[in-house]
Amino acid sequence: MYGKLSWFIRVRRLALGVILLSVAQVCTAQFVPASPPIANPADKRFVGASEDWTTPALSTSKLMPAPPLIGYITDYPGYTVELSQVQWRFGDPLDLYVIKPKGIKRPPVIIYLYSYPTDTDDFKSEAWQRAVTKEGFAAIGFVTALTGHRYHDRPMREWFLSELQECLATSAHDVQMVLNYLATRDDLDMNRVGMFAEGSGASVAILTSAVDSRIKVLDIVAPWGDWPTWFADSPFVPKEERADYVKPEFLQKVAALDPVDWLPKVQAKKIRLQDATFDTTTPKAAKEKLRKAAPASASVAIYNTPEEFNAARNHNKVMEWTYDALRALPEVGPATSVAAKK
Repeated sequence: MYGKLSWFIRVRRLALGVILLSVAQVCTAQFVPASPPIANPADKRFVGASEDWTTPALSTSKLMPAPPLIGYITDYPGYTVELSQVQWRFGDPLDLYVIKPKGIKRPPVIIYLYSYPTDTDDFKSEAWQRAVTKEGFAAIGFVTALTGHRYHDRPMREWFLSELQECLATSAHDVQMVLNYLATRDDLDMNRVGMFAEGSGASVAILTSAVDSRIKVLDIVAPWGDWPTWFADSPFVPKEERADYVKPEFLQKVAALDPVDWLPKVQAKKIRLQDATFDTTTPKAAKEKLRKAAPASASVAIYNTPEEFNAARNHNKVMEWTYDALRALPEVGPATSVAAKK
């Protein structure tokens, strides 16, 4: 399957609506029930932590990073895989994958953030690992809030959409906290950081890049946004829950985190917006607003058919734009600041 169908088969399914539509039709949360509780009431490491869900910026939050737990480092021909657990808020440890090519002292970095409900399966795939490291780039992978292994200790009625304000804000904070952690290491080029993100992950990437200049290259695929339109018309929204999400009080909570408003503020030096017009997950009117909101300097790739979309992704061609943009950045000394300047 890898190669001819490409390692971005899951991206194509996103565009074709296979995964997203099935979620909307079958369940209101995830494919499986929430995992057993993992938050230890005796854990006092995060006493005093606070988080502001009204903004993607970290300046009004106080997160408290604990020392990372290194699970394992596995050696493969051409690259290594490091799995760590990082945490900065109570009851929410993240599995963080750091996949590095061999033979490069400080490789440039690409953060991969996929759309809900995608878990860490891609990061565990040797085919994916080979593909993302073969050109000399380090790959950093984790999942958004209330997604996959991060969905626990919650009633089933609470899920990514019902708690969208929380998920968008905390996930944007997570990206910045991951960058903070990566900057404490000496094995990565933190002056050349890119981000590849899809769907809801692309929405988070937009919010993050608007408040954090450390992301130099941003490649976003089919972002969600324009929340009033999205919740009113997207087939991803379960019919039985839609009425709750179009209420003024719900839309007011997420209004401050609308990618349409944040996209013009993105600080990345290179930006690409990829739009599959045939995909109905994000309504047509919302897609048009997102395209209009993109900075004038942004590249916009429009795919009108599944065939065009697939052709652009076969044999890992989807990453060539990001690779070229990162290579064009000057290689300088180690980053001197752990936290981004706000």
